[in-house]
Amino acid sequence: MTDQNALFPGKHFISTVIDALDTKSTMSGGLARVYLMRAGMAGVIIGVMYLTYYAVLSAFSEAGGDAWSGIGRMVGGLVFGVALVFIHYSRSELLTSNMMIVSIGGYYRRTTPWRALRILVLCYAGNIIGGLAVALLVFGSTLGDGSVGAQMEAGVDHKLEYVAGGVAGWSDLFVRAVFCNFMINLAILLVYNGRINDDVTKSFVMIMSVFVFAFVGFEHSVANSVLFGIVGFQGGIDLGAALAQIGIVLLGNFVGGGVLIGLYYAYANDDRKYQRRLTERERTAGGATEDTP
Repeated sequence: MTDQNALFPGKHFISTVIDALDTKSTMSGGLARVYLMRAGMAGVIIGVMYLTYYAVLSAFSEAGGDAWSGIGRMVGGLVFGVALVFIHYSRSELLTSNMMIVSIGGYYRRTTPWRALRILVLCYAGNIIGGLAVALLVFGSTLGDGSVGAQMEAGVDHKLEYVAGGVAGWSDLFVRAVFCNFMINLAILLVYNGRINDDVTKSFVMIMSVFVFAFVGFEHSVANSVLFGIVGFQGGIDLGAALAQIGIVLLGNFVGGGVLIGLYYAYANDDRKYQRRLTERERTAGGATEDTP
């Protein structure tokens, strides 16, 4: 008989996600304040590390101008990649990975649409609260001044250009958001699948997934929300365009993480029909044996 672990190698990943979903469902219900705090910490981590990313860009730009900008993006992307490691090991709650988790839970009927929405809304609210706390602290300091602030403003201008670009810009933004959360949740898949047992490799996987989206220019809803908050406090921002940008990115992030990773791997590792067929075969074989004279 064919080994079922070979046919459905992601069963460990699915069971780990379901266990995580059960914890999140409980916390977002009876322990909502604690859940918000964990989500808030993820927002703080994203804010601090994204600020560091732009500080790295600024340092390389000042050192070598445009000639060093590519190197700065590479180093900055690696540094920003540590954010996902910090979030994972501090057991903080990040919206984009939870998109995958609730999608898998929905496929296996381990959660309801209302409970899944509650998890995502509370998580995003906590991420925003944590990000705004960082934005306020940056506003009360000189951390966002000078070339660092200029780099962040340029980043915001670039992100809002997608919204002003009409349908072509919206499509570009959406695709970048899809790829972003595909990479984030691909890393979570590798961390959760039980085949990587050491923390060094897990950390490397998470850092590289974020590096890809930061260096290539993919779009992350929480990171963008935090960046818009920092720049908004510093010098103002077009709120309507920022909200539209985040809305498109949220939708793309859900497709990338919730559909292309979550539902894709949920279906690929669903052995329920296979188990029913085996049961039917065993019953048929058992009946034939009993009828044999």
